[in-house]
Amino acid sequence: MTLIIVIMLLFSFLLIATGHLTGVNKAAIAMFLGTIGWVVYICWGSDFVMSQHPVLFAQYLTDHANNEQAIKNFIYSNIFLNYVGKAASVVMYLLATMSIIEILNNNGCFDFISEWIRTRNSKRLLWTITLAAFVLSANLDTLTTTIVMLVIMHSIIKSRRQRMLVGSAVVLAATCGGSFTVIGDPTGLILWNNGAITATDFSSFMVAPAIIAWVVPTLLIARQLPSRLDIEWVVAPYRGDDTRLNRWQRMLMLLVGIGGLWFVPTFLSITRLPAFLGALCILSVLWVVNEAFNRKLNESDQMSRRRLPRSIQYQSIQQVLFVMGTMLGMGVVFETGVLTEVADWIDKTINNLWVVGIISGFLSSLVDSLVIAVSDISLYDVWNAGDYAQDGAYWKVVAYSTAIGGCLLSVGSTSGMALMSMEHIRVGWYLKNLTLKVLFGFLLGFAVLWLEIYFFG
Repeated sequence: MTLIIVIMLLFSFLLIATGHLTGVNKAAIAMFLGTIGWVVYICWGSDFVMSQHPVLFAQYLTDHANNEQAIKNFIYSNIFLNYVGKAASVVMYLLATMSIIEILNNNGCFDFISEWIRTRNSKRLLWTITLAAFVLSANLDTLTTTIVMLVIMHSIIKSRRQRMLVGSAVVLAATCGGSFTVIGDPTGLILWNNGAITATDFSSFMVAPAIIAWVVPTLLIARQLPSRLDIEWVVAPYRGDDTRLNRWQRMLMLLVGIGGLWFVPTFLSITRLPAFLGALCILSVLWVVNEAFNRKLNESDQMSRRRLPRSIQYQSIQQVLFVMGTMLGMGVVFETGVLTEVADWIDKTINNLWVVGIISGFLSSLVDSLVIAVSDISLYDVWNAGDYAQDGAYWKVVAYSTAIGGCLLSVGSTSGMALMSMEHIRVGWYLKNLTLKVLFGFLLGFAVLWLEIYFFG
């Protein structure tokens, strides 16, 4: 059964890596692994339980009969629900942040960005829109932030080639921005929930490499753009029918949404409650403010069609299912004991976390950044000291390598896949025009991270 589960894992990795060719959605593959894997595990779970949890299972048998039903009940209560809880905490946080983004978007709070980037100068527009993506994704969900910025970019740049270059820069900026905070990317959130990192230490080490990984390729992309972009400015959407907020009300809602999420790490350190609870609290406050500002609108029938909630919801649901399936799938593989053997093999043969980081970065570009990150995280527990202790070097290297490495190819992240779908970008074009630029920034940022950890870690 261990061999079957491992084969399912490897086959899932292959399907995820070739999803752009086969047309099979990554979320569907991850959910298949997460569900079928646990079905296989629980049907033949006696050997797994006896080898992985002998003491805990022996204590359980003191109050229960030793039969097949008892084994299944033990797996469900003591093993399976533990992984469901970890996955659900990440998913609930993503749902809260995605809902916050949609409330802000539906009330025109992101219209300020369109006004801010109003220029035909290619370099100014490129740096303005990528800076906005970098800052927003550090505080909100990376995927939905990317989609919002891509929609804004798509509506103003007429040339498809220019949109492809600027859109690729937006995806990179959003990925880098999300990588240096514990709330901007699922990988950082998983590490934070597992107790592997603390918010302040993680951000202080990751911010410089993330900025370099964003700035260096963007400088190179700017050289490929003409001095003046082919711009078509559209009239700002009339919002009298779907919101009655003036500019100050929209700004207040933006501050409540984003500023509230800044408080989440402090909320966790004070209460020791999960991060998703703080995010849900912020969502509830923002929801109440939204209802108060639009109370007259809510009593009328003048609700016009929203601009892009469908695109946000569709991609967001995929992201949520993908995260849930990936975490459940890696959980069942971990319970077979295979990952412990893999970790021992890595320690004996490679025994260098920086080499592991480079390999993880390249694998992320081929498979998926989240899949490789969760795989790396599952290999080791949080130790009391050393590279695998809380705030240890290993967790920072994994977070950086998998996030930025996922941008080496457009298929390495959900954000990259969204760009491919929106602008009809082919992998060959991205490989020719972006991969070397992203690789250069990736290696420079990796070197900066090495220097930080070597001198200050």
